[in-house]
Amino acid sequence: FKYCSSIFWGQTPTCIIAFSSQRERMFVRAVLVLAPAVTAFMRPVQQTTSKAVLNAASKALPFMEAPAALDGTYAGDVGFDPFGFSEVFDIKWMREAELKHGRICQLAWLGFVTTDLGFTLPGDVHKVSSVAAHDAAISYGAMQQLLLWIGFAESFSAIATAQMMWEDSGREPGDFGLDLLKFCSTPEKKADMQLKEITHCRLAMFAFSGVVTQAVLTGKGFPYF
Repeated sequence: FKYCSSIFWGQTPTCIIAFSSQRERMFVRAVLVLAPAVTAFMRPVQQTTSKAVLNAASKALPFMEAPAALDGTYAGDVGFDPFGFSEVFDIKWMREAELKHGRICQLAWLGFVTTDLGFTLPGDVHKVSSVAAHDAAISYGAMQQLLLWIGFAESFSAIATAQMMWEDSGREPGDFGLDLLKFCSTPEKKADMQLKEITHCRLAMFAFSGVVTQAVLTGKGFPYF
């Protein structure tokens, strides 16, 4: 053929053709027939944008994408999930666990240090260091009582968590309605207290790990050096 315009892939093919032979005419017809089938396997232009551009970067780890589940709904959410746990587990369950462990560690750090400072229950059986308290408690059966009462309290927590996750109860993770002093009387105060709590929870988990490690390594009481 003597002249043919460009064929725009992904759109309706158009040609201005002047044929000089039967073979050329058959060739162009074959191209026009196959063009839609070929373009069906081509990626649309609007999908070529990389996922990294579409998703915002994590505040905590700017070189990584912000996890989809960490959308800022919960206080203290800065997109920190380098191992992708939020893609596997329910974010409500993970926040419930984070708050629970953080609250326990706050109490544990306080109890560990005050015991080593000499504040203990009456009786010679309690006059031991925090490191030795575990073995001492096992020797006179206190651990069984702890298991009983903590298990009893945990059963209520499990029910509340299950209702939150699977029955859409509307309960927020870690919320047991304990606000006797009305620290969360307004939405602004509640948001502020939630941020403070999760910050202290995370710090306490590191602090308790550190104080136990230091106490065991040095074999000394507070301040453990």
